[in-house]
Order: sequence, then C-alpha cells, then structure tokens
Amino acid sequence: MSDSHPATAIGIVFRRSPAGVDPFYSEVISGMEDVLHPRGMRVLMQTVPAAEDELIAYRRWARSDDVVGVAISDLTVDDPRGALLAELGVPHVTLGEPTDAAGGAVVRVDNYTTTVRAVEELASLGHRVIGRVSGPPQLIHTQTRDRAFADAIAAMGGTARTAVGDYSALSGAAGAMELLGGAEPPTALIFDNDLMAVGGMDAARQRGLSVPGDLSIVAWDDSTFCRLASPPLSAMSHDVRGLGMLAARALLTVIDGGEPQDVTAPLAVFVARGSTGAPAAASSPMASIGVAPDASGRAYP
Repeated sequence: MSDSHPATAIGIVFRRSPAGVDPFYSEVISGMEDVLHPRGMRVLMQTVPAAEDELIAYRRWARSDDVVGVAISDLTVDDPRGALLAELGVPHVTLGEPTDAAGGAVVRVDNYTTTVRAVEELASLGHRVIGRVSGPPQLIHTQTRDRAFADAIAAMGGTARTAVGDYSALSGAAGAMELLGGAEPPTALIFDNDLMAVGGMDAARQRGLSVPGDLSIVAWDDSTFCRLASPPLSAMSHDVRGLGMLAARALLTVIDGGEPQDVTAPLAVFVARGSTGAPAAASSPMASIGVAPDASGRAYP
C-alpha cells in the first residue's frame, strides 16, 4: 500500500441478496465504527453481485491508500478470502470459525451451542416436532447450525423438520409454508435470522394459525424487527454491536503491528417474548417429552 497518506478505512464487502444487507451486519458495522471513530477511521462497505467481484474489490483496495484492513464474514468451505488478503499484505479479521485464519485475527461466534439452546428452550415448553428455516447451505455457520439442530433434536427424542432460506422475509415465509404444509407440521419454528422469522410469522397467520397459540417462533439475532413484531418475537440475542467492537479492536491490533488475536464472542442468550409458549395439544408439556423442571421451573431433556 502507498504511504502517501494514512489509510482511513476498514473495508467490508457483502454479496447482494434478496434481503439486502442483513440488519445483523448493520449493527456489526455500528459497533466497528464505535471503535474506529476515535482513530479518525471509518467503515467502507461495498456490495457486489458475486464471489469473484469480492476478490476484485480486495485487490483494488490493496492498491489503495484508503483501506488499511478488511473484515471477512459469512465463511464458506475452502473460503479463499483470507489467503488472498494475506498474499496481498492486507490485515484482516474473520468473523466466524475459519479452519485457517491465514495470519489474520479471528472473532469466533459459537453457532453450535446457540442452536442447541434454542432447541432446549422450545423443548422445555413441550415442543417435540420442531422446524427450522436455515440460511444459505454453503455457509459454514449454516452447516454448524444444521449439525447442532440435528443433535439437539435427537437428544430430546423429537422430530426435526428443515427448510432452506436465503435470509429474506420472502424465503422465511416460503420455508414456513413448506414446513407447516407437511404431514406432521411442527408446533415450533426456529428461523436463522430475524427477517425470515417476521416473514414466517406472516405466513403462519395466512394459514389461520395463531402465534404462539398454534405455533411458537424463535428468531436468530435479536433486533428492532423482533421487538416491534406483533407479538414480539422471542430470540437468541447476541450483543451484535459488541461483536463489531471486538472485530475492530482485533483488526486494529494487527494494523498496529501486534500479534493476531483469536477471541470468542459471548454466547447468545434466549430472550422470551410473546411468540413462544406451550404447544396447544400438550396438556402437560413437561411430561410429554419426559423432562423434569429444575429449581427455576425450566425443564431440559
């Protein structure tokens, strides 16, 4: 990179999707800017149509005086981005769980445990047939959630139903309609983001179902959309702004000449709101799945 003037931006690239930029990442960027602003720096966000265009953007930024580092997210199997940025000499931080950080910093998010907790919360209410509308299957974190969902359902002796979405509200609605139209429809649905959960709740209503009377819904990633929904959506809530702050600090450490950090973000917590309750058919929810409540009244398999 040229030394003609100090770089002022951290770059982040998103591939365009029907949902636009996920509200999750808008909050991540806000957290990054909380850390970068005192340094006179900013986040430079770009959207591109395809993976090859993202790599082109990195090569262009490597020749730029404006971009000092890059944040990577939404990892895929054999993801080439970290290795390319290392080859270009661009400091980077990865949000996720890379098999090879390629010399960059890492902020890890435990998708497995969070998914298990979501299933446990629904199991404690008496749900035995639980559906999930996932994100894109090529993403590593989707694959991790797939494994966790299957493991958690097997552990509680239940039945899993899965549909694939793309993080848009329309795909959430379509996934919900697919799952609810089956022979043994689920009494609860988990959505891999907030927009899909909102779309799924609308679809449930179109089928004449009440939430949570007939169907419980849990969203991944708490947001304003969850809080303003009617009823408000229960969610697996992360400190998303804090995640952005962790990413910015880890990247700045590398930019300042320090060793790359590998840190883990705090686990998500379940926030119960009006979209979750016991299944209508279960007169004794705890007994129906063979679990006993703990001292707090919460039950787990």
